[in-house]
Amino acid sequence: MTEYNYDRFSTSHYTLDNFQGPAVGRKAQDFPMQTTDGARRQLLDFAGDFLVLEIGSITCPLYQSRRGKMKTLTDDYPHTSFAIMYVREAHPGEARSKHEDAEGKLANARALQFEDGEGRTILIDDLEGHAHVAYGSFPNAVFIINKKHCVVYYSDWNNPTATGRALVNLKAGKPAPGMGMFLPATPSIGIATLKNAGEGAGMDFLQGLPRLFWENLVKRNLRVLFRRPQPISPDMNC
Repeated sequence: MTEYNYDRFSTSHYTLDNFQGPAVGRKAQDFPMQTTDGARRQLLDFAGDFLVLEIGSITCPLYQSRRGKMKTLTDDYPHTSFAIMYVREAHPGEARSKHEDAEGKLANARALQFEDGEGRTILIDDLEGHAHVAYGSFPNAVFIINKKHCVVYYSDWNNPTATGRALVNLKAGKPAPGMGMFLPATPSIGIATLKNAGEGAGMDFLQGLPRLFWENLVKRNLRVLFRRPQPISPDMNC
């Protein structure tokens, strides 16, 4: 097994055709997390009717590209809880390098909040990524979890439009539809994210781009087209 906090991005750090996170109908695991003000809280301690939990980091172009549309969902659903699980840097570079200690990870999460303007609650995983590994280890997965801590929707790659459709159904008492198509990062946001990560991040991304294209835009999206979603009640007890 490779080191969790890698120095440089490589597609070898991900099993792109075999997502290992909790599927629909499974129990979501709870973990102790840290907030950006240094407080401790549990991952599944939320007040809303559902928790929309998105995986992200400041160096992830996909996550950064989704933030605008996810902000709209946050505004549209004030009675739903939204949170970010802050994980390892997806594309570390000289400016935003891999996390060497908890303080470095906290600093990057705070930069995401105060410099980039992330308004959702940021919950910081531990340095070894125990929560992230339990939730599949992908850099921008999303989960919707009910009050009984059951996963009622997930996608290995967040598609905010599909996440919004899932919320519409769940709040109406209906099962969520299947996950949406994988969408690449917005070019301008992706370039800016890699540039801000520092030297090395962009080149590592370009080297992995052919496999990312094949595994996600082609193979993964074809699997989604032919997959039948599992109908799960929004209030199921697992």
